[in-house]
Amino acid sequence: MNNRVRDLRGAQGWSQADLAERLDVSRQTVNAIETGKYDPSLPLAFKIARLFGQPIESIFDPGSST
Repeated sequence: MNNRVRDLRGAQGWSQADLAERLDVSRQTVNAIETGKYDPSLPLAFKIARLFGQPIESIFDPGSST
């Protein structure tokens, strides 16, 4: 799954650790989401969307389904 988490985090001037604290997850989880190695749960995706004030669809893109 493609996402814009890194860009949104950078625009806020937050480190991965800062974002992790705000989301109540580990920094490693933030890194894994940003690099596409981990797809967040639906509750976490909603939490990320609320934090950045954006709809989930504008942050996460499932990409091609092939």
